[in-house]
Amino acid sequence: MSGAVLVFGATGGIGGAIAEGLAASGVPVHLAGRDAGRLGALAARLGAPATVCDVLAPGAIAQAVTEASATHGGALAGLVFAIGSIVLKPAKRATVEDHLSAYRLNVVAAAEAIAAAEPALKAGQGSVVLFSSVAARSGFANHSVIGPAKAAVEGLTVALAAELAPSVRVNCIAPSLTRTAIAAPLAGNEAMAKAIAAQHPIPRLGEAEDAAALARFLLSPAAGWITGQVFAVDGGRSSLRTKG
Repeated sequence: MSGAVLVFGATGGIGGAIAEGLAASGVPVHLAGRDAGRLGALAARLGAPATVCDVLAPGAIAQAVTEASATHGGALAGLVFAIGSIVLKPAKRATVEDHLSAYRLNVVAAAEAIAAAEPALKAGQGSVVLFSSVAARSGFANHSVIGPAKAAVEGLTVALAAELAPSVRVNCIAPSLTRTAIAAPLAGNEAMAKAIAAQHPIPRLGEAEDAAALARFLLSPAAGWITGQVFAVDGGRSSLRTKG
């Protein structure tokens, strides 16, 4: 592997934790995020280059890929797409635009990023990490918008892992509710957070570092024989039922 790891969503909780951990271990990172102020502060703290990027803006993803790969001979060691949404509403209230917007952000933008980065990832023998959700495989009320979108991310993972092998590995992480800014409407309510935490065999909410630690492993040469997989980081919520 050679080049930097391009982190889309670097100003988010999980994306930021991934970037900080990589930088601390000496792995070059290139940060991408839409909040220029927070992105600049993180870039200054890590001493890393950055590109202000709204992944829904035409040309923005390609620009970030170009800038990230240019300083490393056209190669990328990895790509992280830690961008997503949490759309929670009853199916009867969900609009066509809700579904299309969720799919556009979670699936299409991720596919666009990987397609744009494919030559650089192949040059760097790189690794891709995408993000799904526990809701992609476990049924929860009010998740009829985001659940299918995240399930599509898992489908994208295996399709691209097959297409890009053996040069590029593609894996996916599916967290349960994690204490990040995007989850604040749920995790920020302590009574609600306590009730949701109790639904996990390991009875707490996720922290950004829980998913970030696995992402950094999947990006590393130590995971060199792992591709096309979806890993649950969910306190056992998706697969275990305990007594009580």
